[in-house]
Amino acid sequence: MYLGLMATGSILTASAQGTIDDYRRAYSLEKKFGADNVYRNPQNLRWERGRSELTYSVNTPEGWRWVAYNAETDEKTVYNTREEFTRARGIPQRPTPTAQHPSSTRPQRHWMEVDDEDDVRPVKSPDGKWDAYIEDHNLILHEIGKPYTEKRQLTQDGTIGNYYSNRILWSPDSRKIFVCKRSAIEKRFVYYVESAPKYSEQPILHKQEYAKPGDELPQRIPCIFVIGDSASQQPTTITRLTADTTLCPNQYDLSWFEWSDDSREVRMEYNARGHKVYRVLAMDAQTGALRTLVQEQSDKFVNYNRTYRHYFKNTGSITSLPLGEYLIWMSERDNWNHLYLYPLQAQSKKTTRKKSQQLSPNTHHPSSITQITQGSWCVRRVIHVDDSLGTIYFSASGVNKDEDPYFIHYYKIGIDGKNMVCLTPETGNHNAQFTADHRFLIDTYSQVNQAPVTVVRQVSDGKIIQTLETADISQLEKEGWQAPEVFVAPGRDGQTPMWGVIQRPTNFDPSRKYPIIEYIYAGPGDAYTPKSFSAFNWNMTALAELGFIVVQLDGMGTSWRGKQFEETCYKNLKDAGFPDRMAWIRAAANKYPYMDIERVGIFGASAGGQESLTAVLLHGDFYKAAYSSCGCHDNRMDKIWWNEQWMGYPVDSSYVESSNVYHAAKLERPLMLVVGELDDNVDPASTMQVVDALVKANKDFELVVLPGVHHTMGERYGEHKRFDFFVKHLLGVEPPKWSDLE
Repeated sequence: MYLGLMATGSILTASAQGTIDDYRRAYSLEKKFGADNVYRNPQNLRWERGRSELTYSVNTPEGWRWVAYNAETDEKTVYNTREEFTRARGIPQRPTPTAQHPSSTRPQRHWMEVDDEDDVRPVKSPDGKWDAYIEDHNLILHEIGKPYTEKRQLTQDGTIGNYYSNRILWSPDSRKIFVCKRSAIEKRFVYYVESAPKYSEQPILHKQEYAKPGDELPQRIPCIFVIGDSASQQPTTITRLTADTTLCPNQYDLSWFEWSDDSREVRMEYNARGHKVYRVLAMDAQTGALRTLVQEQSDKFVNYNRTYRHYFKNTGSITSLPLGEYLIWMSERDNWNHLYLYPLQAQSKKTTRKKSQQLSPNTHHPSSITQITQGSWCVRRVIHVDDSLGTIYFSASGVNKDEDPYFIHYYKIGIDGKNMVCLTPETGNHNAQFTADHRFLIDTYSQVNQAPVTVVRQVSDGKIIQTLETADISQLEKEGWQAPEVFVAPGRDGQTPMWGVIQRPTNFDPSRKYPIIEYIYAGPGDAYTPKSFSAFNWNMTALAELGFIVVQLDGMGTSWRGKQFEETCYKNLKDAGFPDRMAWIRAAANKYPYMDIERVGIFGASAGGQESLTAVLLHGDFYKAAYSSCGCHDNRMDKIWWNEQWMGYPVDSSYVESSNVYHAAKLERPLMLVVGELDDNVDPASTMQVVDALVKANKDFELVVLPGVHHTMGERYGEHKRFDFFVKHLLGVEPPKWSDLE
């Protein structure tokens, strides 16, 4: 059944909530608020490779146009048709796609490999004289041009259970090979039955490698093989160096292997099981000794997904630094995500340095480390480091204290931490693309309730050299578009502001009472409330049209408000920021009496699926109904990298206490569970184990299993089930028949 093409009446006509007219309007909004009704908002913006020219397409009241702009000459050329544009740009026409046999259009299966050691191709040395490869679990050296029968086996001790990895790294001088000896593990697999496959009448069993919390992980021992001597460079002698793993025990991961330019050492990064210690290590190619370059340490977790590294040499172009090699490193060690400069092999020269606060132990004296960026704000991403100029280009949020702390702006700063310049100062959430030479950038900025503006800037000072487009949303407003409201209220502590949005229906009437529905995704590691303009929000706009006020916010346990803000989640994913969410919703309802605080629902998928069910299990006095899709309801059942990061290792009772299976018997509110039978992100058994617990507790609930569907909010069918669920349980009316909506 296709529910997208609905007849529509006047969107301003008042009617009872949850009626067939509301449904028809709701399904019409995706088209009404689509790109065709937003003018002057560029699409497909991109710089031409290696040039200062950009291209894009844009919808105008007169139709779509194609634009080329040259930042060097400040010339803008508009083409009325795609054909004119491609012809003028010398772009070859794309051939018309030909029909394919059904077997060639089968969807790709999504595997989550945790142990890829299948590539056994020879790895050539930089000088082209040698290659190395793994054969029968051992390292082999071969001279290129000679038969492979004339090979030299460098190791003899590789076995099926303890073998040499095929990830082979040659040193730049072609005299050394780095490889790890690696332990084998018993792998865990998850199995899925595709019950109604498209090209077969019989079910298909799928198998996926899938490590879960507490599972055994491979351990790696770094090894260096030195070939011959510096004079002959012939493999007459082979020196083997094996690292002592005292500095990298109980590995969650040992990776990011990289030779130094001078072939003297191999750098690598060690992530300890439990994620409380993270080290950048270097293995000496003469002695085999490991030393610590950087150490991060936390009593809760090091968010290793935030790490950034950039090695560079100062040969004299950066006058504020001594000559030598350096590492730019990213860390949350002072609570905020910032950049630090580590001297690796700096020559002696006195420079003034700022002492960073709360430095973790490492081989450097704290006074030798420069904190490049600092303050109560977060570096979001390093865009580029110009080694010759000593300049870092990056994005950050929270620098401007008088605006939304999540708004992203772009900056540049000296590697010495001086001369920070904001390149995108206008209030709003910015998205920038730099030219390859970092002389110009495209900047599109907006807010959820303010239309986008797209400009071109010069990177030297951020000055605007051309306003390419200012979006026109007048047609949206004629169609009844309601801008989301940005709402701020204190969280659980009565002080820390929580930022969220409120979405009202197009026929909003303040004299009515509206149930509240929260869309939740509170997974740690990011922030999720929209900050940029979007005329149609998949999770909010249509649902509100049925007669609800839909909200979304980021509570404690999410990211980019400092590490302490995020650490609320540690061993406590069941918290999900609920004390902040309930305080925020109560504050909104106190300001707007038409928001019915007695009728609050919640929905989400994945981590949001776990959290929406947790809401009615542990906070059923506040949340009165929940739609939960593909939830990781017990963190022991979900993927290892997500759950050990936030719930810790080894697996302990905190996993049980955050489990919806454990709390299932507390259900007293309406619940709809949704799962895709081929969910290769979250094991579908996680949902089924909740179902089992609910059945055993004799609880009433609804279950929707979607055949052939992967990780999902529910797709079109599930969306309609969600609409009906909330109309029935929050509005208290019987939803219209689906057949009447066709």
